[in-house]
Amino acid sequence: MTDTGVSLRDGIHIDLSDGTRVVADASSPSGDVNVLTHAHGDHLFRASPGPVVCSPATADIARHRRTNAIVEPGTDPRVELVSAGHVAGSTAAVVTDPDGTRYCYTGDVSTRDRLYLDGFDPPDVDVLVVESTYGRPEYVLPSQAEVEGEINDWLDETMDCPVLLFGYSLGRAQKLQVLAEAAGRDRVFVTDGVAGVNAAVEPHVDATFGSATFGPDVDLGPGDALVLPRGRGTRDLVARLRDERDAVTAGFSGWAVDESFRYRGDYDATFPLTDHCDFRELCELVEAANPDRVYTTHGFTDELAIELTRRGFEATALRKGQAMLGDF
Repeated sequence: MTDTGVSLRDGIHIDLSDGTRVVADASSPSGDVNVLTHAHGDHLFRASPGPVVCSPATADIARHRRTNAIVEPGTDPRVELVSAGHVAGSTAAVVTDPDGTRYCYTGDVSTRDRLYLDGFDPPDVDVLVVESTYGRPEYVLPSQAEVEGEINDWLDETMDCPVLLFGYSLGRAQKLQVLAEAAGRDRVFVTDGVAGVNAAVEPHVDATFGSATFGPDVDLGPGDALVLPRGRGTRDLVARLRDERDAVTAGFSGWAVDESFRYRGDYDATFPLTDHCDFRELCELVEAANPDRVYTTHGFTDELAIELTRRGFEATALRKGQAMLGDF
């Protein structure tokens, strides 16, 4: 194996021994091969880069979210996409160098099976670039069954009032619809933005989102649920529904293991429902992949790298603009 490089610049850059540059999740992709792991805004390009290696679901969702861009899904013999278990269409990229070195960039990742998503199955690789959103020991979450059970109980206990369920338009919002419907909520509504993402996601998953679109003609009442993203655009609506309809609110995130998440978000209830690996699962992922070299990115990078080093791995936190050369 020859000198190679992994760096964090605009996206994750992997420089192969033959001079090929693979770039993943850049806002302005500039690689010889460009990869998009999923269509969340912090990973999605601003303008079309030409052919991009991504899943069909990610291509459809990206077209919905970047209406001014032509999304051309492509392939490359050096890049294999493996389901990352994060959101619909999310993939990890396994890149094989001509010299035989195998890299894996996880993108955002979850090893948990959740509703209509299967968890990530780590491949054996030489170099692993792993996200570290929950890369500190305090972020160990309850089991998926326990979290879903707590949510179901709360939805049952609050049936005498409407509930406002906050989640990202892509990922959390779809799961909250499934959970609300399973809990027997009378009606489940979503905002226009969530409805648009539903339409892009639904053909690619084993789930049907039967939610109606919420509008000014909807009289939200007891037993109803509204799934919506958090943001300035919904602030006035939330205040009105709380005041006029006695609606109660719930936030969903791995950050909910910290009680401050509830108060910062002014939620009535919070639940640690996440689309990411928790700390323990990140460590287990790395152990399963058994790489010679680990780079941590996106989150508590230093803390996770220190823990992985303690466990016997050669681990380094990626710094923006700092290339890691000569690893092999």
